[in-house]
Amino acid sequence: MSTATVEEPTVAKIGSNVKAESLWAVTMRRFFKQRNAIVGTIILLILVLTAIFAPYIAPYDPIQVLIGVEDVSRREKPCVHLLGCDPEKSQHLMGIDGNVRDQFSRIVYGSRYSLLIGFTTVSFAIIIGTILGAIAGYAGGITEDVIMRMMDVLLAFPSLLLAIAIVAVLGPGLQNTLLAVGIVTIPQYARIVRSSVLSVKEQEYVEASRALGASPFHILRKRILPNSLTPLIVAATLGIATAILDAAALSFLGFGAQPPAPEWGAMLGTERGQIFSAPHLVFFPGIAISLTVLAFNLLGDGLRDALDPRLKGK
Repeated sequence: MSTATVEEPTVAKIGSNVKAESLWAVTMRRFFKQRNAIVGTIILLILVLTAIFAPYIAPYDPIQVLIGVEDVSRREKPCVHLLGCDPEKSQHLMGIDGNVRDQFSRIVYGSRYSLLIGFTTVSFAIIIGTILGAIAGYAGGITEDVIMRMMDVLLAFPSLLLAIAIVAVLGPGLQNTLLAVGIVTIPQYARIVRSSVLSVKEQEYVEASRALGASPFHILRKRILPNSLTPLIVAATLGIATAILDAAALSFLGFGAQPPAPEWGAMLGTERGQIFSAPHLVFFPGIAISLTVLAFNLLGDGLRDALDPRLKGK
């Protein structure tokens, strides 16, 4: 009679070489499991590389007026080999705009403006919003009331209308546009940080630091803020897309980047009168804005899901 042998389960020994996976590794692994996040990352990577290598990608200076292009049909139609165009005209892949400038070169250089607008405005808003939100959440009392009522006043106005009002007072231009868009987005970051600080400051490790005599500044900088950054990172990624849209709207209305700057919103505003005669002059900048905003939205959604503690077991 044969006897069956039962294998004992292997138990990991204490002190073995098996290391726990770091939080960063877990987050990245979960992030790249999402198709939307991968698509957003790829689009954003292409945009960044385009902005960095714009002088090598663009065949012409974006503000250069092309001499010797008198044929109206060449100014109105993009020309590529796939469309069956004359090879002699194929150097203008997206056609030529109404001011006789290469549209493709302007689209390529416009990626620099969009990234500059997105990262600059959001960085400014995060710095100011984090300071105000942290002070309000940790100090409480009348300090919190004063700061948050100021934020409520800013939130009472539609962000785009408030940005237009600020630029109208300061004057049109890219710098004033960056400042205006940054100011109108400060309240949302201040509220996010305040909410996180209120939940974190009651944790036991914060109470322990306070009992040991740590200063409020030390507690904020070392204990509270590092544990309040997760919702801020997600909001910042999504906020970049909103900032790019708001800046493009201001440029479209004539308050933002001024001609001949190759900013996509300004290009839309300049060529809007040719939407029926030369629709590609409006189509290509619009597609560029849409893809950029889509990339940051997909990236933000991916970060939100990857950093969500409720999904760590999945």
